[in-house]
Amino acid sequence: MAGVVTAVVGFSSSFVVVLAGLTAVGASPSQAASGLLVLLVTQALGMLWLSVRHRTPLILAWSTPGAALLASTAGVAGGWSAAVGAFIVTGVLIVLTALVPRLGDLVAAIPQSLARAMLAGVLLPLCLAPVTALVDAPLVIAPVIVTWLVLLRLAPRWAVPAALAVALGTVLATAHVDTGALAPSLTWTTPHWTVSALVGVALPLYVVTMASQNVPGVAVTRSFGYQVPWRESLAVTGIGTIVGAPAGGHAINLAAISAALAAGPAAGPDRSRRWIAAVSASITYLVLAVASSALAAMVAAAEDGLMQAAAGLALLGTLGASLAEALADPVEREAAAATLVVAASGVTVLGIGAAFWALVVGLVCRAVLHRPAAAQSP
Repeated sequence: MAGVVTAVVGFSSSFVVVLAGLTAVGASPSQAASGLLVLLVTQALGMLWLSVRHRTPLILAWSTPGAALLASTAGVAGGWSAAVGAFIVTGVLIVLTALVPRLGDLVAAIPQSLARAMLAGVLLPLCLAPVTALVDAPLVIAPVIVTWLVLLRLAPRWAVPAALAVALGTVLATAHVDTGALAPSLTWTTPHWTVSALVGVALPLYVVTMASQNVPGVAVTRSFGYQVPWRESLAVTGIGTIVGAPAGGHAINLAAISAALAAGPAAGPDRSRRWIAAVSASITYLVLAVASSALAAMVAAAEDGLMQAAAGLALLGTLGASLAEALADPVEREAAAATLVVAASGVTVLGIGAAFWALVVGLVCRAVLHRPAAAQSP
């Protein structure tokens, strides 16, 4: 049961963000539905391999911060095929991180305050959606927000899934859903590579996935006393990302938050048997994959602003945690703030999106403003 809950919560709390991200970089409704489907299948198969092989509750997920990054991107030079090419490069970089430890060291060298500030800046415009949507359509959006708020008080784990359920119920009651798009299917896209997509999408997607998902995922799993096969996990998720990219999947990785549901006491008192939760989560993801196209069709039919509001609520907790970590250290605060505002601006310079420039600005500000400890005032 812990595995089923892990999959249901992980899926329902962020699948709208995934669809929004894929659509933002040029995917059609059928291509976005294909991406959702292939992400579910690749993460389920990777999870089965790792958990059964190592008898460890190793939970995989799609990159929710990566999807949020895509959702904040104002298009990609070269269109959807260029975005798919960037997804493949992201997978290659993850595999190279498994093969070349130095590459992982370079990611680790990016200050956490800047990485979190970049993520917070990416999330901020998305988290404003519930506010603007509530003003534009209060009767439609208010039930979603009230449901989220009440459940956040009574049963926090189910707050976002319940809000999404209310939003989808509203779609069924008020919108026309294309029944021809309900059957699950994969759509092939031949990748195309452009410099701006590689720099503006692939590199930020890689950094966000590593810093906000893989590294915390290892920490969460280890906190419950399990050893994580780091290099093999990266190889599996990187290969899964490469294989899934032509069908529209942006990235899979080690889970962070949902990993605690399967690796913790909720999965049973016997630690040696908690890996079974990862197996049941994998099977549940495969079952959800069958319904992914239907859910994507419902999202596509929703009134403008409804699902964006639900996605904003789903990302609000991540925004809060990112802001807290980004601005916690007074020494790093100015550089982190500069990173945040550039990422939130959504600007595109030389065809490259704001996330990349946010890291550049943050690193430059940090280099200029950072003083050695000995030179700081007591």
